[in-house]
Amino acid sequence: MTLSKPISVLAAIFLIVTKSHAASPEIFRIEPPNWWANHSHNPVRLLITGTNLNSASVTSPAGLSLSNLSVNAAGTHAFCDAFIAPNATPTTVSLKLSTPNGQTTAPFTISRSLSKDKHFAGFSPDDVIYLLMPDRFANGEPSNDNPAVSRGLLNRAKPRDYHGGDFRGVAKNLPYLRDLGITAIWMTPWYDNVNHANTREKYTRDNQRSTNGIASTDYHGYGAVDFYRAEEHFGSMHQLQGLIASGQAQGFKFIQDQVANHTGPYHPWAKNSPTPTWFNGTAENHLDNSWQTWTIATNNPPQDKLKSTLEGWFINVLPDLNQNDPETATYLIQNSLWWIGMTGLDAVRQDTLPYVPRTYWAQWTAALKNEYPHLTILGEMFDGDPKLVAFFQGGRKQFDGVDSGIETLFDFPLHYALRDVFAKRQPMSKLAASLAADTNYVDASNLVTFLGLHDTSRFMSEQGATIEGLELAFTYLLTTRGTPMIYYGDEIAMRGGGDPDNRRDFPGGWSEDKRNAFEQSGRTTDEERVHSHVKKLLALRRELEPLRHGKLIQLKSDNDTCAFARLGADSGVVVVLNNSAQPQTMTLALHVPLLEKQQLFNRLANNSPISVIDGSITLTLPARSAAILTAESSIIAAERKKSQARSDVRPR
Repeated sequence: MTLSKPISVLAAIFLIVTKSHAASPEIFRIEPPNWWANHSHNPVRLLITGTNLNSASVTSPAGLSLSNLSVNAAGTHAFCDAFIAPNATPTTVSLKLSTPNGQTTAPFTISRSLSKDKHFAGFSPDDVIYLLMPDRFANGEPSNDNPAVSRGLLNRAKPRDYHGGDFRGVAKNLPYLRDLGITAIWMTPWYDNVNHANTREKYTRDNQRSTNGIASTDYHGYGAVDFYRAEEHFGSMHQLQGLIASGQAQGFKFIQDQVANHTGPYHPWAKNSPTPTWFNGTAENHLDNSWQTWTIATNNPPQDKLKSTLEGWFINVLPDLNQNDPETATYLIQNSLWWIGMTGLDAVRQDTLPYVPRTYWAQWTAALKNEYPHLTILGEMFDGDPKLVAFFQGGRKQFDGVDSGIETLFDFPLHYALRDVFAKRQPMSKLAASLAADTNYVDASNLVTFLGLHDTSRFMSEQGATIEGLELAFTYLLTTRGTPMIYYGDEIAMRGGGDPDNRRDFPGGWSEDKRNAFEQSGRTTDEERVHSHVKKLLALRRELEPLRHGKLIQLKSDNDTCAFARLGADSGVVVVLNNSAQPQTMTLALHVPLLEKQQLFNRLANNSPISVIDGSITLTLPARSAAILTAESSIIAAERKKSQARSDVRPR
């Protein structure tokens, strides 16, 4: 008994010392780091990342009302609602978090909104989209080639390393794009990616199937480790904002490539997730994606295949985000809204669309459209079946009772038909068959059409592809229905097989390049031929309203030739293509009052006239060539007047 008092005293001293040395809370970051007063999404749900956050409480600073705080079991992540008063003054406030062991603060900014009159405009068939990969387009600032935080990832000799392209390289070459006739720019993701060279070696070991044993960086942007930071190899957030502001002032629109399906394998969440169900599975225990997207479009699919399609990890290593977790869903919706609000984007391209629950897309599109009603949302459904692609277009509820709200999609079915016809020389009737499937869509007129993109081989690397075939393919692409997209370099007939060969550097984007294809003098004969053809087609598309919005009427389709009309309110255009190795003579019955003029003029052959007799025309097209026919326009009339004036002053 005589020892009891000393023991109790020692115990008390131990408790006091332990408590005094208990770890105080720390906040590493708050996501989003800022938000806007008068935003339609209010309150904003904050994700607070730190340590020792257990048993925390928060104090509301001026302008904010904080509530609904929750902390995960590890004490590393906390969530709370932040309601911003509508009259809150744009400023940075201190968010204070307290636990029994101490307190800490972190900044949060109430932002000033961008003018909606100058931004968030969306795109339409009036536009022509140009897809580029920032790392492979042009190097405008060599100082960010080997950033201090991510040394050793740059090597132009390696096709899967960073090559040095950046935001300033894009900005530098906006005049080239404007001169070509481009109006909208889609860049592959600019999220911050993994920084350390040693991680790519582990990524290779973990991911032999996707890299074929070759060490890989995430130069492409699809392996995010931070959804609220721009990749430092591309430049700063300030430089990105400057590029978009400068481009919009020059008439360009900008499309962000967003990824809600997965993170990169080295995102900090992979080892320390904010909630137990943040991902579908864990790195040690998850499903491999089975790619069976058809299971989503049927009301009685095999449940194992449906589950692996929606919850499986891409290439078995990319952590699959679980949008059925309310916190995950809210985080991703807010991240989309944040990038739009911070940069003034006009549209969003959403990657890997079908691998995310459609119920989430309905929430996501509603939130985006509520704040930015003119924004365009473009979804990637990578499939050649028009019925399956059309299932994912919004504008109607499907059998599951869900309208996804995704207004437009990539026209992969037409992409495959274009390759088959103009590269592989298969029957031209494939094009008519592809367009005949337009009845599957809510609206086929706003589909995004293309010859190729960063996930396909280049057109010119298809077996049988020729310059003549590429020109014909561009002629069809830029005169048919939809919003056309050009993959960087296709306008100069760049070649490239499968990934990463299809992602070569644009020649001239680097000071050490031997030639500069951004300039006419730096292009080869074939490059200049295709570039000139594309530029002429884009000028005609700008001039001729029916090529953008006109109703498409099929006039002729057989193995070697096809013809169609585009009809506007008060004018029309006829497009005729000969894919044969021999000249073809065709007689076309127009039977359209807008086109039954005395003469039509071939805009691809110096406005040469073609007579319309009894509602029909007869023309002969040389091998592998095309014609674009219009009635006399102000441009043709002006050229005719100039020609007449020149003849009048000649000596007689």
